[in-house]
Amino acid sequence: MTLPLSVNVGAFAGQIFIVVLLVVIAIFVVVVLFRSIRIIPQAYSGVVERLGRYQRTLSPGLNILIPFIDRLLPLVDMREQVVSFPPQPVITEDNLVVSIDTVVYFQVTDARAATYEINNYLGAVEQLTTTTLRNVVGGLNLEEALTSRDNINTQLRVVLDEATGKWGIRVSRVELKAIDPPVSIQDSMEKQMRAERDRRAAILTAEGSKQSQILEAEGRRQAEILRAEGDKQAAVLRAQGEAEAIQSVFDAIHKGNPDEKLLAYQYLQTLPKISESSSSKLWIIPSEFTDALKSFSTAFGGKTPPPAPPA
Repeated sequence: MTLPLSVNVGAFAGQIFIVVLLVVIAIFVVVVLFRSIRIIPQAYSGVVERLGRYQRTLSPGLNILIPFIDRLLPLVDMREQVVSFPPQPVITEDNLVVSIDTVVYFQVTDARAATYEINNYLGAVEQLTTTTLRNVVGGLNLEEALTSRDNINTQLRVVLDEATGKWGIRVSRVELKAIDPPVSIQDSMEKQMRAERDRRAAILTAEGSKQSQILEAEGRRQAEILRAEGDKQAAVLRAQGEAEAIQSVFDAIHKGNPDEKLLAYQYLQTLPKISESSSSKLWIIPSEFTDALKSFSTAFGGKTPPPAPPA
Protein backbone atom coordinates (compact mmCIF):
# COMPACT_ATOMS: atom_id res chain seq x y z
CA MET A 1 0.00 0.00 0.00
CA THR A 2 1.54 3.34 -0.97
CA LEU A 3 1.53 6.23 1.55
CA PRO A 4 0.39 9.63 0.41
CA LEU A 5 3.00 12.16 -0.66
CA SER A 6 2.05 14.59 2.14
CA VAL A 7 2.84 11.96 4.77
CA ASN A 8 6.33 11.37 3.30
CA VAL A 9 7.14 15.11 3.22
CA GLY A 10 6.03 15.59 6.83
CA ALA A 11 8.13 12.69 8.03
CA PHE A 12 11.15 14.01 6.18
CA ALA A 13 10.65 17.50 7.61
CA GLY A 14 10.39 16.03 11.08
CA GLN A 15 13.66 14.21 10.63
CA ILE A 16 15.35 17.37 9.41
CA PHE A 17 14.04 19.28 12.41
CA ILE A 18 15.34 16.64 14.77
CA VAL A 19 18.77 16.74 13.12
CA VAL A 20 18.94 20.53 13.28
CA LEU A 21 17.85 20.46 16.90
CA LEU A 22 20.54 17.96 17.76
CA VAL A 23 23.15 20.09 15.99
CA VAL A 24 22.00 23.19 17.84
CA ILE A 25 22.10 21.34 21.14
CA ALA A 26 25.61 20.06 20.36
CA ILE A 27 26.79 23.55 19.47
CA PHE A 28 25.22 24.92 22.65
CA VAL A 29 26.95 22.24 24.73
CA VAL A 30 30.29 23.06 23.07
CA VAL A 31 29.80 26.78 23.70
CA VAL A 32 28.82 26.13 27.31
CA LEU A 33 31.85 23.94 27.85
CA PHE A 34 34.09 26.50 26.17
CA ARG A 35 32.77 29.32 28.32
CA SER A 36 32.83 27.24 31.47
CA ILE A 37 36.42 26.02 31.32
CA ARG A 38 39.25 28.55 31.59
CA ILE A 39 42.97 27.71 31.70
CA ILE A 40 45.09 30.48 33.24
CA PRO A 41 48.81 30.41 32.28
CA GLN A 42 51.55 30.62 34.89
CA ALA A 43 52.45 34.14 36.09
CA TYR A 44 49.03 35.48 35.09
CA SER A 45 45.84 36.18 37.01
CA GLY A 46 42.27 36.57 35.83
CA VAL A 47 39.53 38.72 37.33
CA VAL A 48 36.02 37.22 37.14
CA GLU A 49 32.87 39.34 37.21
CA ARG A 50 29.50 37.78 37.96
CA LEU A 51 26.63 39.79 36.53
CA GLY A 52 28.91 42.83 36.28
CA ARG A 53 30.29 42.61 39.82
CA TYR A 54 33.67 41.39 41.00
CA GLN A 55 33.40 37.77 42.06
CA ARG A 56 36.94 36.33 42.41
CA THR A 57 40.46 36.20 41.02
CA LEU A 58 41.50 33.12 39.10
CA SER A 59 44.88 31.55 39.83
CA PRO A 60 47.02 29.74 37.21
CA GLY A 61 45.64 26.37 36.14
CA LEU A 62 42.20 24.97 35.27
CA ASN A 63 39.20 27.00 36.44
CA ILE A 64 35.44 26.49 36.04
CA LEU A 65 33.04 29.37 35.37
CA ILE A 66 29.28 29.64 35.16
CA PRO A 67 28.56 30.28 31.50
CA PHE A 68 26.64 33.41 30.51
CA ILE A 69 26.82 34.62 34.10
CA ASP A 70 30.54 34.83 34.85
CA ARG A 71 32.77 36.96 32.64
CA LEU A 72 36.57 36.75 32.59
CA LEU A 73 38.36 40.07 32.12
CA PRO A 74 41.70 40.34 30.24
CA LEU A 75 44.49 38.54 32.07
CA VAL A 76 46.87 40.53 34.24
CA ASP A 77 50.61 39.89 33.95
CA MET A 78 52.00 39.29 37.46
CA ARG A 79 55.67 39.27 36.45
CA GLU A 80 58.05 42.15 37.16
CA GLN A 81 57.94 44.57 34.28
CA VAL A 82 60.57 46.98 32.98
CA VAL A 83 59.30 50.15 31.35
CA SER A 84 61.56 52.76 29.78
CA PHE A 85 59.95 56.18 29.56
CA PRO A 86 60.94 58.73 26.90
CA PRO A 87 63.21 61.67 27.85
CA GLN A 88 61.52 64.27 30.00
CA PRO A 89 62.58 67.96 30.15
CA VAL A 90 63.28 68.97 33.74
CA ILE A 91 64.28 72.41 35.07
CA THR A 92 66.98 72.42 37.74
CA GLU A 93 67.34 74.85 40.61
CA ASP A 94 69.76 77.03 38.60
CA ASN A 95 67.18 77.35 35.76
CA LEU A 96 68.79 74.91 33.33
CA VAL A 97 66.70 72.51 31.28
CA VAL A 98 68.03 68.95 31.25
CA SER A 99 66.60 65.88 29.50
CA ILE A 100 66.30 62.80 31.73
CA ASP A 101 65.53 59.22 30.70
CA THR A 102 64.05 56.96 33.37
CA VAL A 103 63.55 53.21 33.72
CA VAL A 104 61.01 51.84 36.21
CA TYR A 105 60.90 48.24 37.50
CA PHE A 106 57.51 47.36 38.95
CA GLN A 107 55.31 44.30 39.60
CA VAL A 108 51.55 43.85 39.95
CA THR A 109 50.87 42.21 43.30
CA ASP A 110 47.05 42.49 43.36
CA ALA A 111 45.20 41.90 40.10
CA ARG A 112 41.90 43.15 41.56
CA ALA A 113 43.36 46.49 42.68
CA ALA A 114 45.25 46.94 39.40
CA THR A 115 41.94 46.40 37.54
CA TYR A 116 39.51 48.44 39.62
CA GLU A 117 41.61 51.03 41.50
CA ILE A 118 43.21 52.62 38.43
CA ASN A 119 42.12 52.90 34.84
CA ASN A 120 45.57 52.54 33.23
CA TYR A 121 48.25 51.72 35.76
CA LEU A 122 51.08 51.88 33.19
CA GLY A 123 50.19 55.42 32.13
CA ALA A 124 49.67 56.37 35.78
CA VAL A 125 53.17 55.12 36.68
CA GLU A 126 54.65 57.11 33.79
CA GLN A 127 52.92 60.34 34.77
CA LEU A 128 53.74 59.87 38.44
CA THR A 129 57.40 59.24 37.57
CA THR A 130 57.55 62.42 35.49
CA THR A 131 56.02 64.67 38.14
CA THR A 132 58.08 63.18 40.97
CA LEU A 133 61.25 63.50 38.91
CA ARG A 134 60.58 67.17 38.28
CA ASN A 135 59.95 67.79 41.97
CA VAL A 136 63.16 66.04 43.05
CA VAL A 137 65.48 67.45 40.39
CA GLY A 138 63.91 70.92 40.69
CA GLY A 139 65.48 71.25 44.12
CA LEU A 140 69.00 70.46 42.84
CA ASN A 141 71.44 72.41 40.72
CA LEU A 142 73.01 70.89 37.62
CA GLU A 143 76.16 69.64 39.33
CA GLU A 144 74.16 68.02 42.14
CA ALA A 145 71.79 66.41 39.64
CA LEU A 146 74.71 64.92 37.71
CA THR A 147 76.45 63.56 40.80
CA SER A 148 73.44 62.49 42.93
CA ARG A 149 71.87 59.77 40.83
CA ASP A 150 71.65 57.28 43.68
CA ASN A 151 69.88 59.83 45.86
CA ILE A 152 67.44 60.71 43.07
CA ASN A 153 66.76 57.03 42.37
CA THR A 154 66.02 56.34 46.03
CA GLN A 155 63.64 59.29 46.38
CA LEU A 156 61.78 58.33 43.20
CA ARG A 157 61.40 54.71 44.30
CA VAL A 158 60.08 55.65 47.75
CA VAL A 159 57.50 58.10 46.36
CA LEU A 160 56.37 55.79 43.55
CA ASP A 161 56.12 52.73 45.79
CA GLU A 162 54.05 54.63 48.33
CA ALA A 163 51.69 56.10 45.70
CA THR A 164 51.19 52.88 43.71
CA GLY A 165 50.63 50.63 46.73
CA LYS A 166 46.85 51.15 46.66
CA TRP A 167 46.85 50.21 42.97
CA GLY A 168 48.26 46.76 43.75
CA ILE A 169 51.65 47.66 42.28
CA ARG A 170 55.07 47.41 43.92
CA VAL A 171 57.87 49.59 42.50
CA SER A 172 61.15 47.79 43.15
CA ARG A 173 63.65 49.98 41.36
CA VAL A 174 63.96 53.30 39.52
CA GLU A 175 66.99 54.17 37.43
CA LEU A 176 68.06 57.27 35.53
CA LYS A 177 69.45 56.15 32.18
CA ALA A 178 70.81 59.51 31.10
CA ILE A 179 70.91 63.14 32.16
CA ASP A 180 71.61 65.33 29.14
CA PRO A 181 72.23 69.04 29.77
CA PRO A 182 72.01 71.58 26.90
CA VAL A 183 74.73 71.54 24.24
CA SER A 184 76.12 74.91 25.33
CA ILE A 185 76.37 73.70 28.92
CA GLN A 186 78.09 70.52 27.75
CA ASP A 187 80.69 72.57 25.86
CA SER A 188 81.29 74.75 28.92
CA MET A 189 81.61 71.70 31.14
CA GLU A 190 84.08 70.09 28.75
CA LYS A 191 86.20 73.27 28.68
CA GLN A 192 86.08 73.46 32.46
CA MET A 193 87.08 69.83 32.81
CA ARG A 194 89.88 70.29 30.29
CA ALA A 195 91.18 73.33 32.18
CA GLU A 196 90.94 71.41 35.46
CA ARG A 197 92.89 68.50 33.99
CA ASP A 198 95.57 70.88 32.65
CA ARG A 199 95.80 72.55 36.07
CA ARG A 200 96.18 69.20 37.81
CA ALA A 201 98.79 68.11 35.29
CA ALA A 202 100.78 71.32 35.86
CA ILE A 203 100.54 70.88 39.63
CA LEU A 204 101.66 67.26 39.40
CA THR A 205 104.56 68.24 37.13
CA ALA A 206 105.66 70.98 39.55
CA GLU A 207 105.32 68.61 42.50
CA GLY A 208 107.37 66.01 40.67
CA SER A 209 110.11 68.53 39.83
CA LYS A 210 110.12 69.74 43.43
CA GLN A 211 110.37 66.24 44.83
CA SER A 212 113.12 65.41 42.34
CA GLN A 213 115.18 68.43 43.38
CA ILE A 214 114.60 67.66 47.05
CA LEU A 215 115.67 64.07 46.56
CA GLU A 216 118.75 65.11 44.60
CA ALA A 217 119.76 67.62 47.30
CA GLU A 218 119.12 65.03 49.98
CA GLY A 219 121.20 62.53 48.06
CA ARG A 220 124.10 64.97 47.73
CA ARG A 221 123.89 65.82 51.43
CA GLN A 222 123.87 62.16 52.39
CA ALA A 223 126.81 61.54 50.06
CA GLU A 224 128.81 64.40 51.62
CA ILE A 225 127.98 63.16 55.10
CA LEU A 226 129.00 59.63 54.23
CA ARG A 227 132.20 60.89 52.56
CA ALA A 228 133.06 63.00 55.63
CA GLU A 229 132.31 60.04 57.89
CA GLY A 230 134.58 57.89 55.73
CA ASP A 231 137.40 60.44 55.85
CA LYS A 232 136.96 60.75 59.58
CA GLN A 233 137.07 57.00 60.09
CA ALA A 234 140.10 56.73 57.78
CA ALA A 235 141.94 59.49 59.65
CA VAL A 236 141.13 57.87 62.97
CA LEU A 237 142.28 54.52 61.72
CA ARG A 238 145.51 56.04 60.31
CA ALA A 239 146.18 57.85 63.57
CA GLN A 240 145.52 54.68 65.52
CA GLY A 241 147.82 52.75 63.18
CA GLU A 242 150.61 55.32 63.51
CA ALA A 243 150.19 55.42 67.29
CA GLU A 244 150.36 51.64 67.45
CA ALA A 245 153.42 51.66 65.18
CA ILE A 246 155.16 54.29 67.30
CA GLN A 247 154.27 52.39 70.44
CA SER A 248 155.60 49.18 68.93
CA VAL A 249 158.85 50.88 67.89
CA PHE A 250 159.16 52.53 71.27
CA ASP A 251 158.63 49.23 73.04
CA ALA A 252 161.12 47.50 70.77
CA ILE A 253 163.76 50.16 71.36
CA HIS A 254 163.36 49.99 75.12
CA LYS A 255 163.40 46.23 75.08
CA GLY A 256 166.63 46.32 73.05
CA ASN A 257 168.30 48.78 75.53
CA PRO A 258 170.15 50.83 72.81
CA ASP A 259 173.33 52.72 73.62
CA GLU A 260 174.38 56.19 72.51
CA LYS A 261 176.18 54.90 69.45
CA LEU A 262 173.03 53.30 68.05
CA LEU A 263 170.98 56.42 68.72
CA ALA A 264 173.58 58.59 66.96
CA TYR A 265 173.47 56.27 63.98
CA GLN A 266 169.64 56.47 63.86
CA TYR A 267 169.81 60.29 63.90
CA LEU A 268 172.13 60.21 60.92
CA GLN A 269 169.74 57.94 59.02
CA THR A 270 166.81 60.28 59.72
CA LEU A 271 168.50 63.38 58.28
CA PRO A 272 168.09 62.39 54.57
CA LYS A 273 164.37 61.74 55.11
CA ILE A 274 163.94 65.19 56.64
CA SER A 275 165.69 66.81 53.68
CA GLU A 276 163.41 65.03 51.16
CA SER A 277 160.45 67.26 52.09
CA SER A 278 160.07 70.24 49.68
CA SER A 279 158.66 72.38 52.48
CA SER A 280 161.64 71.88 54.80
CA LYS A 281 163.38 75.26 54.61
CA LEU A 282 164.49 75.41 58.25
CA TRP A 283 165.93 72.59 60.27
CA ILE A 284 165.76 72.48 64.02
CA ILE A 285 168.44 70.22 65.46
CA PRO A 286 167.73 69.15 69.01
CA SER A 287 170.50 69.27 71.66
CA GLU A 288 170.38 65.52 72.00
CA PHE A 289 171.64 65.27 68.42
CA THR A 290 174.95 66.98 69.34
CA ASP A 291 175.38 64.65 72.27
CA ALA A 292 174.73 61.68 70.04
CA LEU A 293 177.17 63.04 67.46
CA LYS A 294 179.86 63.34 70.18
CA SER A 295 179.31 59.77 71.19
CA PHE A 296 179.45 58.64 67.58
CA SER A 297 182.68 60.48 66.84
CA THR A 298 184.26 59.22 70.06
CA ALA A 299 183.37 55.69 69.19
CA PHE A 300 184.95 55.91 65.75
CA GLY A 301 187.78 58.46 66.36
CA GLY A 302 188.77 57.67 69.91
CA LYS A 303 189.03 61.37 70.93
CA THR A 304 186.55 63.57 72.58
CA PRO A 305 185.86 66.75 70.62
CA PRO A 306 186.16 70.05 72.44
CA PRO A 307 182.97 71.32 74.02
CA ALA A 308 180.78 73.54 71.92
CA PRO A 309 180.96 77.23 72.70
CA PRO A 310 178.02 78.54 74.61
CA ALA A 311 175.33 80.09 72.49
